[in-house]
Amino acid sequence: METKKFHVNLAVLATGMMAFAGVLIETAMNVTFPTLIEQFGITTSQVQWVTTIYLLMISIVVPLSSYLMKNYSKRQLFIASSLFFVAGVLVDAFAFSFTVLLVGRLLQGVATGIALPLMFNIILTKVPIKKRGMMIGIGNLTTSIAPAMGPTYGGILTTTYDWTYIYKLLIPVLIVSTVIGLYAIPKEEQQKTDTINMKAALYLSVMFTGLLFFFSHLESPIGWISLAIGLVGGFLFYGSNKQKELLNLSVFSNKMFTVYLISFLVYQILLLGVSFVLPNFIQIVSDVPASRAGVMMFPGALTGALFAPISGKILDKLGFKKPIGIGILFAVAGWLSLIFVIQTGNMTLITMSHVIFMIGVGLSYSNVMTVGLSAIDKSLQDDGNAVFSTLQQFMGAVSTSFVAIIVGLFQKSSSDYQQGTSTGSKVALICLFVLLVISGLSVFKTFTKKEIQQ
Repeated sequence: METKKFHVNLAVLATGMMAFAGVLIETAMNVTFPTLIEQFGITTSQVQWVTTIYLLMISIVVPLSSYLMKNYSKRQLFIASSLFFVAGVLVDAFAFSFTVLLVGRLLQGVATGIALPLMFNIILTKVPIKKRGMMIGIGNLTTSIAPAMGPTYGGILTTTYDWTYIYKLLIPVLIVSTVIGLYAIPKEEQQKTDTINMKAALYLSVMFTGLLFFFSHLESPIGWISLAIGLVGGFLFYGSNKQKELLNLSVFSNKMFTVYLISFLVYQILLLGVSFVLPNFIQIVSDVPASRAGVMMFPGALTGALFAPISGKILDKLGFKKPIGIGILFAVAGWLSLIFVIQTGNMTLITMSHVIFMIGVGLSYSNVMTVGLSAIDKSLQDDGNAVFSTLQQFMGAVSTSFVAIIVGLFQKSSSDYQQGTSTGSKVALICLFVLLVISGLSVFKTFTKKEIQQ
């Protein structure tokens, strides 16, 4: 048996590079949508599948992570993730049709769905407790900085070269991460200690896919047929999951957990929604190049990333009410400002409103997850984390589909494509604002309760 030392820092770096690349592409592609619509002759509701299919695959793979960790070695999972990712990036780097582009995105979603849990599993199982907090912070920073860089990265490359360079420039990065991972992660014997409920996994996939198709085709019979299929899948998943749990649904019996989970998911919906609306609006309505649209998103995304670790320290010192409460107020103010200024097309006002919203996100987004998981018994926190991670990706996909269909409907119904885009963008922001207000009020109601586990 190989006794090679497990190089933890390098292993985290290798898996972190893949996770970073996955999240980077997710936001980088949003600024390319107008270009893709023109190049492939597709609609707004179709182009959103570039993001949706990626998030759908992550939401399907993440619930399987517990089974994968128990039955396959870290090295095996790393190799699988690397192969999926390199294959997906190569496919998209030379995609000659929209269908081929989606195939590449699907492969990348599988890769990221493996890499993200693997990175944190390595930290939790290999890093000493006294250094674990710092390493988890580095891991979270990896996935929070990438969304800030994505729109700028994608916008500059799309304007300077073409959108395929978003993928071409990642090929050497992935090769380097693969080499580092193969060096750092040793061969380890892994006994298969668990079986997977394949029926539950299949039904969960059917449920997610059906619901996503519903949100993508609200205006057609296909959407309602998909909804029926999704609901049947959900019913069958619930029954099968009780026989052998793929996801522990008992966590939903805790009201505090559920309220903060919903708040977390609403933030995810808003983040993915605004990253779709703003770059597309500014390019189509204001005729701004993709590079400037990407730069417009950078200050807000960077602000959110920088506030996230600070908000955790505030929570540790002052409790959860102040950072979350103030964060909700900033988020509401910023989003309301976006609704009022978006149709002016003024990039400065839009950027400032986005920054205000992202201050709120930075103060409260990660903290609502912390409070939600702290509200349940420690023995259930792994299960709660799996629920958070799974639904986070799924609701991000739902948000992109929902916003795209609203904008698309107004584009079709208006004789002026730019005017339709403008009106549809504002209506989409208003719809999401209602969700923010409802979830914010629900969180404020919990401030008088004492259900948080210490």
